[in-house]
Amino acid sequence: MNAPQPLLEVVDLSVSFHSEQAARPVQAVAGLSLTVHPGQTLAVVGESGCGKSVTAMTTLQLVPRPPGRIDGGRVLYGGRDLLSLSEKQMLAIRGAEIAMIFQEPMTSLNPVYTVGDQLIEAVLLHRQVTHQEALEIAREALIAVGVRDVADRLDDYPHQFSGGMRQRVMIAMALACRPKLLLADEPTTALDVTVQAQILELLGHLQESRGMAMMLITHNLGVVARTADVVCVMYAGRVVEYADVYELFERPMHPYTRGLLASIPSLSARREVLPTVREVVSDPAEFRRLPDASRGLTPWWPEHQPPAGMVSPVEEGAIAGDSMLHEVGPSHWVACWRTEAIAGGQEPRPDIRFRRVDAVAPAAGTVTAPHQARGAPEARA
Repeated sequence: MNAPQPLLEVVDLSVSFHSEQAARPVQAVAGLSLTVHPGQTLAVVGESGCGKSVTAMTTLQLVPRPPGRIDGGRVLYGGRDLLSLSEKQMLAIRGAEIAMIFQEPMTSLNPVYTVGDQLIEAVLLHRQVTHQEALEIAREALIAVGVRDVADRLDDYPHQFSGGMRQRVMIAMALACRPKLLLADEPTTALDVTVQAQILELLGHLQESRGMAMMLITHNLGVVARTADVVCVMYAGRVVEYADVYELFERPMHPYTRGLLASIPSLSARREVLPTVREVVSDPAEFRRLPDASRGLTPWWPEHQPPAGMVSPVEEGAIAGDSMLHEVGPSHWVACWRTEAIAGGQEPRPDIRFRRVDAVAPAAGTVTAPHQARGAPEARA
């Protein structure tokens, strides 16, 4: 029996930005691979500038070229490489098949058009309906995201909505055409904790009722603990750790992941000074903790000297040729230096079909490891 195929598969994606003022291109994404399965939530986490948003924007061909440039890789959706499609072909996918919620709803909504006009335009663009049918779909979309007095609010402008309500409008616009995949780029940024919880609960309900998959980009590890099935940790354009949400919180292996978790305040432990990510990754001892260290596994970190026994990249000219994602256990990958110990064989790309079984996890403002009943990960192909 064939294993189910991913809904979205990003394979060795590399994206750079070029500028006349810069001496060399800025590598925003370097050899990134990830998968999203139907109905699954993949959380992509990491500090600002690590390449999270660029990955999502590249998926929909929204990175301006120039200055952006796709150096290599594929983005597979429904058996087609999205990066090879024309702009006309992409228009049929954006919004209808894959939708995106951007970071700032106020900058994403046009201030000179009413919310109703913008919702109706999005529906007419992607669905073969009349204007009256589009109006009814817009009303239903606003009701679905919890907007009251819809008849009046359709005639309001974006500045007449609060931050939380604008985010709901963006969600309604993204989901009006019932996409199979939602790219949510910091959907709770700049919202207070109460509104964050409401937005996350709303997204979870809509995702469950519609069977929609979601790539969730966030800084908030509390949000990850609450919503994610699988977590992809990024640094400097690369994936440094990839695991299901339980495995990542219970056994963080890469020093950068441990640094992220250690730098978050905890309600259960009182500390005078919180450790920083820089303190963790600057400690050489942190890079000797992998259980397979006897096999020559050394976690990758750009500011460290390559270990002895480094080998050439498997593929000539590979952007991320000095490192590779190594599978250290079931449903768990860690970025390691490409040494003789692991470079001999072809490592499988990260592919986890795990879905959590708990419906509700910790509140959005806390960072507690997921602790309820755990569903068994499906076997990989």
